[in-house]
Amino acid sequence: MLGRTDSRGRLIFLLLAMIVVSAALTLRLAYWQVVRGADLSEEAVRQTTVRVELPSRRGAIYDRTGTVVLASSVDRDRLVAAPTRLSSKVRHDVATRLNEILGLDGEAAAALIERMASDKPYVILARDVGPASSEAIRAAIAKGTLPQVALEPEPMRIYPQEGGGPDSTLAAHLLGFVNREGMGQYGVEQRYQDVLGGAPTIVDARRDISSRLVPESDSILQQGMPGIDLRLTIDAGLQLAIEEELLATWIADDAVSASAVVLDPYTGEVYAEATYPSYSGNDYRAIAATDPGRFIDPVVSEVYEPGSVLKMLTAVAALEQGTVTPSTVFTDTGSLSLDGGTARVDNADRKGMGKIEFRDAIAYSRNVVAAKVALELGATTSESSAILHETWTRFGLGQKSGIDVAGEVAGLVRDPTITQWQEIDLANGAFGQGVAVTPMQLAVAFAAMVNGGTLVQPHVVKAVGDTEVPIAPRREVLDPALSPTMLSLMNRVVTEVDFYRDRTLVPGYYVGGKTGTAQIWDASAHEGRGAWKVNVFNYSFIGFIGRRAGHPDLIVAVRIHEARQVIRQGRAEMPVFSFELFRRIATTAIQTPGLLPELPPSPVPQAADRQSSSGDGPSPVGAGDAP
Repeated sequence: MLGRTDSRGRLIFLLLAMIVVSAALTLRLAYWQVVRGADLSEEAVRQTTVRVELPSRRGAIYDRTGTVVLASSVDRDRLVAAPTRLSSKVRHDVATRLNEILGLDGEAAAALIERMASDKPYVILARDVGPASSEAIRAAIAKGTLPQVALEPEPMRIYPQEGGGPDSTLAAHLLGFVNREGMGQYGVEQRYQDVLGGAPTIVDARRDISSRLVPESDSILQQGMPGIDLRLTIDAGLQLAIEEELLATWIADDAVSASAVVLDPYTGEVYAEATYPSYSGNDYRAIAATDPGRFIDPVVSEVYEPGSVLKMLTAVAALEQGTVTPSTVFTDTGSLSLDGGTARVDNADRKGMGKIEFRDAIAYSRNVVAAKVALELGATTSESSAILHETWTRFGLGQKSGIDVAGEVAGLVRDPTITQWQEIDLANGAFGQGVAVTPMQLAVAFAAMVNGGTLVQPHVVKAVGDTEVPIAPRREVLDPALSPTMLSLMNRVVTEVDFYRDRTLVPGYYVGGKTGTAQIWDASAHEGRGAWKVNVFNYSFIGFIGRRAGHPDLIVAVRIHEARQVIRQGRAEMPVFSFELFRRIATTAIQTPGLLPELPPSPVPQAADRQSSSGDGPSPVGAGDAP
């Protein structure tokens, strides 16, 4: 018979051991719950809490009327998931179902399946989900066929107005766009980011096991402020018309690009500003992937050699120095030898016109005469160079105009006090070679010549919220007495030369301006030695149009970049010349309803005003002038 294995002592020992262990556990538990309870709670909160910035509603952008929306923000759905809470098979089934709802196939479908296979607890599967797809996904979630999937609101910037060409939105270069992080890029969107974006709401938000925000768990640390709306100086109708004209010119001239700006010469308001090719602000990601250079605005962010339009500033310098008058006679020899015979400048046609008055040399754009005028500004080449350079910089070349968009560049203007100019440098500068500017700088400089001599600051924002933006003070850069002479010189360009008159004048309006044709250097030609491109030029026309003689209402600057000219019967021809493009844009602008203020009272005519032969006053009313 086996002996008994139980023992009172053993039982007592086991009981005591259990009591000791239980007491130890109780003490340990009490330690963690009582002594360290607060610390553990804080640690738990820390591990499940994240500081989140919730963007405010971005301000809208309107045209000058305040009725046409150029940019606004809407909430679109973002599709998210918690894949780590699902088995591999369920993940694949969910991804397949989502691809069916979203209509994805190929690489897009494979990418969604890959994201669902992620080992991350929270992934974004798709952005900007369409309304129909969102509705289908919500129904599937409600039925339980899409576990661990959710739709979250996400603000999105949209540009509702179609541009003047295919795949473009209105004023795309001027506006810029907003990236996924809510930051403005380029143009007005970047320049006014702080105003439009407002201030985000900062919260401490709790996340669940799937890393999704838990509703009503937020602790607001900083209350945000909504963005402020902007009202621009741009007229939407005029902007669209100009974009259509630029598209037509770009196609007809087989140009790299075509640009234009319409400016109020008295206030600096930009009524329209465009370039084609343009882009769609709603599809900026595709452009960024294929052609990011398209985002650059050539009107303010790209420089070029403008050519003969700068002869007007050479005229300003000479008139101020008293070395010429409009009727001063020069001998146009067709070519001019410089720097001891080592350099030479030629007229574009390689011909001379003989004896010619200065005003006609400007009208017929004679390079040789412009070079002679520049060389005679001072007693020496150095003095003459300093005078011309000072005139350029006084009128804003080589410095930013101050326009309120992102990315403006200053241009390239060599200072003769740093690097001495030779005669060829001075001569080339006299007709706009060897200096690089933007179309906006040219528009501002010409405005100063014709508005009575003051430099305006261009701007595109008319009001921030309900507050009108004050006009920046104007700076006098030209003796007001010389402004009528500059008007007369520009008007003579389009009334004296038959070739310009037939394609530039606008019946019933006062018109003037200056053409520019500049060669383009190709640094890659001749195995890196460089050469001028053949029959490819930059074409410009900067001019004014007014409802009354002597009073220009608008400045219009156009540039046709790298267009090819064709020589027919000894004369260069193009489908659309820069001055023809000017006429079309100027005509549309001057006739845009509600754009221009009422005309100031007409001054009492003086004797000198009626003497057009001197060139010192505005031309009398005639062909192309307002009655």
